[in-house]
Amino acid sequence: MIRTIFAAALLSAAAVPVAAQDHSQHTAHAAPDYVAVLAGAHRSEANRARDAYRHPAETLSFFGFRPSMTVVEVAPGGGWYTEVLAPLIAGHGKLYAAHGIPEASEYAAKSLAGFKEKLASSPVYKEVEVTRFGKGSYDSLAPAGSADLVLTFRNVHNWYMGDFAGDAFKAFYTALKPGGVLGVVEHRLPEDRPDEAMKSSGYMKRSTIVALAEAAGFKLADESDVNANPKDTADWPKGVWTLPPNFRDGEADRAKYAAIGESDRMTLKFVKPAS
Repeated sequence: MIRTIFAAALLSAAAVPVAAQDHSQHTAHAAPDYVAVLAGAHRSEANRARDAYRHPAETLSFFGFRPSMTVVEVAPGGGWYTEVLAPLIAGHGKLYAAHGIPEASEYAAKSLAGFKEKLASSPVYKEVEVTRFGKGSYDSLAPAGSADLVLTFRNVHNWYMGDFAGDAFKAFYTALKPGGVLGVVEHRLPEDRPDEAMKSSGYMKRSTIVALAEAAGFKLADESDVNANPKDTADWPKGVWTLPPNFRDGEADRAKYAAIGESDRMTLKFVKPAS
């Protein structure tokens, strides 16, 4: 099993002052200019602060992202990763944001409305196409066989708890071209914990995710510890949401959880076989 840790050296543009960079100079095959995008005015200070835990440049590089790709971001939530992907892809590739189904619940409707409001807030999002994805709706996240890269960040536990994780992975397989990549980042549950913990804690076992992907037809190509956090013991009173940014226990032990940081995460790269 290969584990790859990407260092900050991947930020090849780091030596160039942000003010001197011209994002419009990208070509379809240019390396992504993560430095300029991560420093972009469309990002809030709060979201930038989370770069230290989410490692967007290293993570996307690990998955083989290029601006010319057709990319599907599944369940983008509030659009944290959309902030990074949209300006990089604009004018070069295609970004589908496969958001939730508004009629599923009041929360889903509110989440989608908030996401669309975000897209309307800046021209960097003007080329993002919002599609549907959720339980019972698996064929409209992107045209079948169109995607080079399907990405999902910290979402598998929701589908597992909702009893449609297997169907979700099959949908990703359908959306991808032969040879396309599925990139998964998820909160990691130690393998020696009871499976039942995956139904309530927000953490998932690596073996379970690999089994779900392989059942859909994928092959595990690589994995990285870029989003690992050894301080996270994955046994908190209110699951993963005990840790930042949620702090679901309120002020109780807040300093302790803040010192731990965000969750320990696995970063898995799967490939749809070319034939």
